[in-house]
Amino acid sequence: MNQTTGLPIARFLQTLEIVAREGKHLSYSWNSLFSQTIDAEWVRNLEHAPAIAERLEAFVSRFGKMQDTMANKLFPRWLLALAETPGSQIETLNRAERLGVLTSTEQWLEARNLRNRLVHEYLTEPEKFAEDLALVKEYSLMLLNTFNGLRQDAIARMGHKAENLPEALILPRPG
Repeated sequence: MNQTTGLPIARFLQTLEIVAREGKHLSYSWNSLFSQTIDAEWVRNLEHAPAIAERLEAFVSRFGKMQDTMANKLFPRWLLALAETPGSQIETLNRAERLGVLTSTEQWLEARNLRNRLVHEYLTEPEKFAEDLALVKEYSLMLLNTFNGLRQDAIARMGHKAENLPEALILPRPG
């Protein structure tokens, strides 16, 4: 393999490793946050529970970071490693869906909008915020599953050995 053809693959594998670490952190935060019942009353009580609010902030941040890294770096680098030319983000997401790595571009975009709401409309409407947290709980699983799908694609389509890739992410278990 010459340097020109090896670079996209190396960059993809490096980014896959980064996203694996982000996924482990997201999974940890998921388990920590969703080990309790989250409803509007829980949201209202956050101002009196700084440790729990900190856990919430960590979870929302980790969710956003993993989603951004995947959409902005991992998917385009994966396509380049497949000798494809990534287009706009929506084109890249659509291609990932067509290749079977992403379940739904529409859900991915909904998750991005949800993340933006969680960051910018923090605690203004406890009922709506609690509903959004229930949604982001599920969308987090989508991110983790998508990573596992990309990892599996690297094995099946690209011929990488599983032992040379980051481990598959273990999905959090609902409590």
